Amino acid sequence: MSNIIATEPTIITPDDIEPRWNWDRPIASPGRTNVDFEERVDFRRLHRYRVARAQQALKNSDLGAVLCFDNNNIRYLTSSVIGEWSRDKIARYSLFTGNSNPYLWDFGSAAAHHRLYAPWLKPENCRAGMLGLRGSVPEDALLFKRAAEEILDLLKAEGVADMPLGVDVIEPPMMFALQSVGIEVRDAQQIFLDARQIKSMDEIVLLNQAASMVDGAYHLIAENLKPGVRENDMVALANKFLYEQGSDDVEAINAVSGERCSPHPHNFTDRMYRPGDQAFFDIIQSFMGYRTCYYRTLNVGLSTPGQIDAYKTARGWIDAAINMVRPGVTTDKIAALWPAATEFGFANEMEAFGLQFGHGLGLALHERPIISRLVSFDKPFELQEGMVFALETYCPAADGSGAARIEEEVVVTADGCKVITLFPAQDLFVANKY
Repeated sequence: MSNIIATEPTIITPDDIEPRWNWDRPIASPGRTNVDFEERVDFRRLHRYRVARAQQALKNSDLGAVLCFDNNNIRYLTSSVIGEWSRDKIARYSLFTGNSNPYLWDFGSAAAHHRLYAPWLKPENCRAGMLGLRGSVPEDALLFKRAAEEILDLLKAEGVADMPLGVDVIEPPMMFALQSVGIEVRDAQQIFLDARQIKSMDEIVLLNQAASMVDGAYHLIAENLKPGVRENDMVALANKFLYEQGSDDVEAINAVSGERCSPHPHNFTDRMYRPGDQAFFDIIQSFMGYRTCYYRTLNVGLSTPGQIDAYKTARGWIDAAINMVRPGVTTDKIAALWPAATEFGFANEMEAFGLQFGHGLGLALHERPIISRLVSFDKPFELQEGMVFALETYCPAADGSGAARIEEEVVVTADGCKVITLFPAQDLFVANKY
């Protein structure tokens, strides 16, 4: 048993982060294990940073505490995870008042496990909890009522019972139970988006490691992309590779080819690749919780002039956006570089949403900033040093033979940005060229 003692969180600002960003050096992509001869990711420093960022965001709000059911927010606060099966169960939850360490209610014996193996959490704050598994246990079993009363007692003990409680996602019976004991419930998701939008160097290294795994997955795809292979074969191959490399969640892989490329269906099928097919992929996976969203377009054996032109157009749009990224730039300026929906075959911006697009990356797939002609003109958002986000563009081929899809993940530096998605994409990649 470790003798590390969980300490009270302290307020920090980005200027207090150790180590501070050093953009003169390449962003590290170290091995997966810890070693004694070089510094890699310091997970306890990462935990302290995330708790302090959450504490700071909470202090800047009018909430007294936050109650989290979103697994990403729970991991941000507690550095705990019990597997992807829990993502849609709404079974785990964490309470954070800013006055003490986070409280964590976990699924059955996982609470006892945390008390043994997660010494950065106070043992008495690691509790078993169960709210009904999305209605499988009926409300009249009183699990919601008991949980609400327990939370109220903790809010009183922490001195914040008379202040609103922020909640990120919640089952209606739990919200009603909180309200029935006199707790005012408000939205907490913005608190966590505030906290999570600036990454420490530990987080940036993890995001870079996650991207490096997808670099390798694309090399494997390029070697195997040929007629007779199917979209689902490529998805299976990439899944196997990523889990072997240490992925903790392959959330989704889009594999789209040929006539399926336009309009983009955001899925994969058992369609077989044919010579000259344009094929694009999106690999969404996480390493230590930190996610990728990483599109690439590859042709099968050969390409047409229409496909090449579409790719050059999509590449031009994404390069213009990358060149614009720096602290102080607002998201409307980037969105304005991209074509209107009607210019590439869609009726309106809602229908084309996600095709010319930017979105923050971290423990969640979609964090701040969101960049789109749908929302950025009405609500511009200022870029800051230490943000990490993906930029993605899409252009259908004029001859109907496919579509180009490109995505790059960027880290906002002091005077620009660094691209961390490195599989070749400046020109249309032709796999297994004839």
